[in-house]
Amino acid sequence: MRIGLLPLGRATFDVAYAENRLQAMLRALNATGHELVGSRDLLMDEDATATAVRAITDADVDRVLILQVTFTDAVAAVDIAAAFDQPLAIWAPPEPRLGGRLRLNAFCGLNLAAHALKKRGRRFGWLYADPDGPVGDDLALLLAATDLPAAPRPQPVDTEVSVRARSIVDGLRGLRIGRIGEHPPGFDTCAYDADALQALCGVAVEPIDLDTLFERARAVPGNAVEGARTTAAAVLDGLDAVDQEQLERSLRFRPALDHMAGEGGFDAFAIRCWPETFTAYGGAVCGAVGMSVEDRRPCACEADVYGALTQLVLQKAADQPVFLADLVDLDRDDGTGVVWHCGQAPASMRDPDVAATATVHTNRKMPLLFEFPLRPGRVTVLRVSQAFGEPAFVLAGGEMLKRPMAFTGTSGVVRFDRPAGAMLDDVIASGLEHHTALAYGEHRPLLREVAAALGLPVLELTS
Repeated sequence: MRIGLLPLGRATFDVAYAENRLQAMLRALNATGHELVGSRDLLMDEDATATAVRAITDADVDRVLILQVTFTDAVAAVDIAAAFDQPLAIWAPPEPRLGGRLRLNAFCGLNLAAHALKKRGRRFGWLYADPDGPVGDDLALLLAATDLPAAPRPQPVDTEVSVRARSIVDGLRGLRIGRIGEHPPGFDTCAYDADALQALCGVAVEPIDLDTLFERARAVPGNAVEGARTTAAAVLDGLDAVDQEQLERSLRFRPALDHMAGEGGFDAFAIRCWPETFTAYGGAVCGAVGMSVEDRRPCACEADVYGALTQLVLQKAADQPVFLADLVDLDRDDGTGVVWHCGQAPASMRDPDVAATATVHTNRKMPLLFEFPLRPGRVTVLRVSQAFGEPAFVLAGGEMLKRPMAFTGTSGVVRFDRPAGAMLDDVIASGLEHHTALAYGEHRPLLREVAAALGLPVLELTS
């Protein structure tokens, strides 16, 4: 066959390592014997991608293969899918869990693409595999596949609804989410309809300009900044080691969010956290988010309103702070996954044997972020999902393991109840959102009752 190649990358990741992985992917593809046309270089922006798409259009290819070498939003995948009627596939490479930065974050790019393509009814094949491993058979299947496995479907819940579950649902009505800024382009996982959300559970959303947050942060008085620093210093080492001007700007977000919550009656926020907090304001919001979440005022990254709703639901069920995390790796051989975010997990989730430290955003190099591995113990994972054409609960359980920190920021290694390979298949085939909420303990029985009280089906990611 003639295979059209489109290798996607972004300059905010480890470009040298991405180029290394791309060369390994090309070697594996060359070994298949198929004719390869298209770019052998990373396509680092939309213009380069558009040029490469036009070249492949003229080449009369049999299939189109996106090489998701680093994270990208889903804009490129959607545009590529619209440009071709030929079968489409995506290959993303994993990266080793070495305790350093996420050098590629390719799984998240695959996850976003899967969600966006599924919403548009575009079928595609996919592979998440190391190009240096025994990948030949998997590539042969990927490039030959004509029919893909069906995604699992949420099922109606047949359970009694307890007084507590009814109380949780009643307690949602009248809550308010402040959506600060709009979700980034290509993050279809963070899209929402305010009227549908209100009808579902009685939670209201108020849009707020991102500049309003910046203005409120700049206006915070010095004593409030010192108070935020004292709060951070109580749980973090190393505040003096980061850039102090950037740290002050970052700390200002904490009292600014407090004041906005008090004035607007907000119970949670969904915040467009990048790139503008770095490029237009000059400090990360992540540390302030971690402190707010610890105080049980959820803050969802990337203006993910349903992510904030998911946090509110799980927080009520678990009666504890929750962590809205990305799933960034699933390893079939090790049988585990990694939940991660830049550095905004609540400090109460820290492994008590490892100090929490102040750090900077791995791509943007500004503070304040938290850094620690999550403590071991039983966990429950929830997403109020829109991936199925109707709202549904997605539930999973697992054991957070005592492992070295997988990646910088706040992360944990989880052995899910469902085998990692099957979990991987379900997440991508279903096009699930990339954010899920996590809390310690076993809360799925109560959450099933909450789903029943809301009239929602449930997808159980179990063994």
